[in-house]
Amino acid sequence: MAKTVLISGASIAGPALAFWLDKWGFRPTVVERAPGIRDGGYAIDVRGAAIEVAERMGILDEIRAARTGMRGLSLTRADGRSFADIDMSRLGTAEGDVELMRGTLAKLIHERTDGIEHLFGDSIVDLTEHPGGVQVTFEHHPPREFDLVVGADGLHSNVRRLAFGPEENFRRHLGYHVSIFSTDNILGLDRWTALFNEPGRMAGSYRAQTDRGAKGILSFASPELAFDPRDVASQLALLDDAFSGMGGIVPQLLNAAREAPDFYFDSVAQIHLDRWSRGRAVLLGDAGYCPSPLSGQGSSLALVGAYVLAAELRDSEGNHSLAFDRYENRMRDFVRQNQKLAPDGAKILIPKTRASLHLRNGLLRLAPHLPKSITVLQQTQTAANAIDLPPEDVSGRSDPTSRHR
Repeated sequence: MAKTVLISGASIAGPALAFWLDKWGFRPTVVERAPGIRDGGYAIDVRGAAIEVAERMGILDEIRAARTGMRGLSLTRADGRSFADIDMSRLGTAEGDVELMRGTLAKLIHERTDGIEHLFGDSIVDLTEHPGGVQVTFEHHPPREFDLVVGADGLHSNVRRLAFGPEENFRRHLGYHVSIFSTDNILGLDRWTALFNEPGRMAGSYRAQTDRGAKGILSFASPELAFDPRDVASQLALLDDAFSGMGGIVPQLLNAAREAPDFYFDSVAQIHLDRWSRGRAVLLGDAGYCPSPLSGQGSSLALVGAYVLAAELRDSEGNHSLAFDRYENRMRDFVRQNQKLAPDGAKILIPKTRASLHLRNGLLRLAPHLPKSITVLQQTQTAANAIDLPPEDVSGRSDPTSRHR
């Protein structure tokens, strides 16, 4: 019966899994390469089934209190003048959905893991499985034995590489790269987003009510580029090249990227595997089924996946093979529907041609005047709710009045 579980990754999925495993009698340990919980980051959404999970965790009120409070967005020309202002309240949003900063959500979950062992500033370098468990070799800590190992370590998962093979076997590039970073509020925004597009390129900034300054975002269409994830200078050079000759706020954003303490750059990609488990190792969140930032559902998949995996381990009484099968069976269609959202997100944010950009601009200008049934993004809501959650009650009793219970 599996009881000791090593979780690689301390962003959202990993700590959420640790919370539930600890609650249900397992002994989780979290290992994280960073020296502590990473603050900051970009705006993320918690919606659909993830709202129910957050409520069961007891953090929903705090999530709502930390909402970004965004009021709308503007499409601008190179000179900064707006040609379309969109009031979000007129678009129609699903009741209960919350947008907040990634770092805030990570902090709220981490606060619920007090007493759980964390190995910060370390990473896994080798996994050796045998019939009774997994021998784990760390970069810094002495080797240890665990019953199970969970990769909750993101798009570039170390556990996935060690247990399943090279990342390129599972990564699907979606045709874009993105950079997000903190910047001064150079546009004087107040709970507002401003976007400036050219075909295949997008520059923007937004300021949430929880921000001291603002966030800058630069994204561009291109084949997948080779770069060292730890070499910021090379990433900045790629941005300079991609946005060469683009005016507007771009020069200011490129300068801000060089000074930002939380500079982020990566390809926009999804992860697809035939199975999320191999022996005593299993993948969770972006490590197993990254939907990409274009879907807007990465954090929600992480929260839901963590709850489902923990519940299936609980209900299988530690029989990991049975639990992993049930986890996949329950999550597969949910993941598939949410990954399908990404192409629509790309069409809205970064149209690749002048014709598609013109069409996007026209549709966004019309959006506030269309019937609510068209503007609530029904496909997103359908995908966000496309799962029946296991009951929280260990006895198996559930509330039939709730879709997610």
